Amino acid sequence: MNQFLRSLSPTQQVAALFLIIFGVLAVVSATAFFLSFREKRNPVHDAAWQAELAHFRKLLGTTWFMALVFWIGWALGETVATVLFALISFFALREFITLSPTRRGDHRSLILAFFVVLPIQFWLVATARFDLFTVFIPVYVFLAIPVTSALANDPSQFLERNAKLQWGIMVCVYGMSHVPALLLLSFPGYEGKSAFLVFFLVFVVQTSVLVQHLISRRMQRAPFAPNVSRSFNWTSWAIGIAVASLVGALFSFITPFRFGQALAVSVIACISGSMGHLVMKALKRDRGIPNWGRKDAGVTGANGLLDRVDALCFAAPIFFHSIRWYFNA
Repeated sequence: MNQFLRSLSPTQQVAALFLIIFGVLAVVSATAFFLSFREKRNPVHDAAWQAELAHFRKLLGTTWFMALVFWIGWALGETVATVLFALISFFALREFITLSPTRRGDHRSLILAFFVVLPIQFWLVATARFDLFTVFIPVYVFLAIPVTSALANDPSQFLERNAKLQWGIMVCVYGMSHVPALLLLSFPGYEGKSAFLVFFLVFVVQTSVLVQHLISRRMQRAPFAPNVSRSFNWTSWAIGIAVASLVGALFSFITPFRFGQALAVSVIACISGSMGHLVMKALKRDRGIPNWGRKDAGVTGANGLLDRVDALCFAAPIFFHSIRWYFNA
């Protein structure tokens, strides 16, 4: 089987990868669907079991979403992939901004963020201007946003308003822009296989988040930061990092990394992604808005776009710059 896969072209190898992913997801989704019809005999036990199954199906839905996004991006080419991630970034930033009300004086800054900063950032990615796209937002935009806000002649809560917008741009635009940037990295003997690198990042980060959630619900340990997250504790966090990193190392054959290198970058991606997920939960608690979209959906919860990509937004830039620095890609 391994020899057969090696005989395929890079495009065929990536296509085979997605075929396997969708096949596994289809089997797991069908199993979860049929389990939901299981006869209820013990009201208390079955209610808890059904709640866990519903939670798992939400996480599974997030995995489907991420797989479909990356498949579409790969199938339509690097340019279309960059545009696709730009759209995801746009909607994620829109969700972020609605976490707190804006004032009339913010309108110019918001226009700058959505219709100037975001397109320029992803254009810099598409044209592989790595040296500029890594500093464009942290330097130039972070100085331009408060200037634009000051010119609006509205000093009320000036620092809070600008910090919120700058933080939203950093997470939703800067962080997300590093995902399609992975497609443009060049490794010797790895031409045409960059989609594997994107899959590797998403796979290990999602595995880490999934394992942490499942272990936390099983172990019922006291949360470390209950005011931020009721499911976060160091034991489940460490197990999630360890399991996902080991899985990432086992998948080193689809990357330009050796086993030890894959393990190291997996640890980096998982830690940054999980901490980012926790930070976004803290932000949600700070805003005091537990739900997003529909009344029964989370604000940055399972049905919000932002919660589907928050861990990735933190992991992507750290993963990108770590491997680009180490491998000089």
